[in-house]
Amino acid sequence: MKLKARSAAWLLPLLLTGCFHKTQVAQNQPLAPPIEDTPPPKPEPGPTNLPPPEVTIPVQTQPQEITPPPEPVKKPAKHRKPANINPQVASNETPAVSAIGTLSTGDPPNIRQQADDSIASTEKGLNGITRKLNDQEQKTAAQIREFLKQARDALTAGDVDGARTLAGKAKVLLAELRP
Repeated sequence: MKLKARSAAWLLPLLLTGCFHKTQVAQNQPLAPPIEDTPPPKPEPGPTNLPPPEVTIPVQTQPQEITPPPEPVKKPAKHRKPANINPQVASNETPAVSAIGTLSTGDPPNIRQQADDSIASTEKGLNGITRKLNDQEQKTAAQIREFLKQARDALTAGDVDGARTLAGKAKVLLAELRP
């Protein structure tokens, strides 16, 4: 009997917590009525005994005459004095100086020689590297050779300052390659 009472005590809370009062009913939702397309009513015809419409053309007014702005006043051209044709008088005058100044015949030979020596020493130092270079060092060596080529071309063209600059850049890169 104790067993029956004990099992009833266990089943009673389960049975009481169940929802027996709710019933599952399938809910049928009503569908909306079908849409019926009815054509719109035809418009009523307008009165047929109306007079013809009056068309008026707007009167065009004469546009005001626009005066162009006055032209700027031009200054008269200044004429230069003709050069003296008499050779005796012309020889007494000082020679005219160009607007860009006097042109020199070139840089002193020692600056040109210094640039040439710098190019040669950098090239000798680059060729003196005997160890194997990695990819980055090979790119740097190629850049040095390019700078040296451009420096030689600049010397040939007479640009000594450009050649010295390029040779200096090559020398700096060569210093990075050396251990």
